[in-house]
Amino acid sequence: MSRRHDVIPGGVPTFALALLWVGLLVVLPLAALVERPWAEDPLWILHDIVLNRRVMAALRLSFVTAFGSAVVATAIGLLLAWVLVRARPPGARLLETLVDLPFALPTAVAGITLTALYAANGWLGAPLAVLGIRVAYTPLGIMAAMIFVGLPFAVRTIQPVLRDMSLQQEEAAATLGASPSQIAWRVVLPAALPAVATGFGLTFARAVGEYGSVIFIAGNRPFESEIAPLLIVIRLQEFDYAGASSIGLIMLLVSALCLFGISVFRRRLPAARGALQ
Repeated sequence: MSRRHDVIPGGVPTFALALLWVGLLVVLPLAALVERPWAEDPLWILHDIVLNRRVMAALRLSFVTAFGSAVVATAIGLLLAWVLVRARPPGARLLETLVDLPFALPTAVAGITLTALYAANGWLGAPLAVLGIRVAYTPLGIMAAMIFVGLPFAVRTIQPVLRDMSLQQEEAAATLGASPSQIAWRVVLPAALPAVATGFGLTFARAVGEYGSVIFIAGNRPFESEIAPLLIVIRLQEFDYAGASSIGLIMLLVSALCLFGISVFRRRLPAARGALQ
């Protein structure tokens, strides 16, 4: 009886080592986060989260602004990816560098810069103030910071898909008399939808947990512009580790549920396109 060989030499030890690292770096910390709030009182989360209006307001603000910023960042990211792949205007390399800049820029620096930019006397804040629009120290400012840090995720997720997309279908549609807008909506966008959904999920996940760039521009007023990650830091400074873990657990569960929904939607897209065809 012949012995079965791995397709990749050393595949089993490599797989075991990967599982070990995933367990140590991901599963174990998450398990500790899930266990910590229940260590003192099984009803801790009910008393400290559900019945706490300040915590619920912060959680609601974090997820609502993260969702809104993910929608805007994904839409802008799709347009930027299209320009970088298909148009390639003069200065495209500079634009590529600017897209990646939030990856390298410290979040605290980004927060200070955005606050100075959108303050009442800032370059953008002053003209907007004349129009009666306040950005700094409002939920709108929180969304601006989240869009800034999340935009590269959307661009870099969608861009490779557009680059690898065949032009034959677009040329065929143009030959049949389709307008550029019809080609974009009926040919390009359906093919890019899985990447768009993935970019949205990554941007949303990044925005939910954003702290450094948000606290400077948010104003941190309870019930108005206070985000959930800030409350976690406040609880830790008060040595209330169970309370901080409770907020973190709620954020983990809601984020996981949202990302699971996005994943299910993404997997249904190919079947839906096939049914339409």
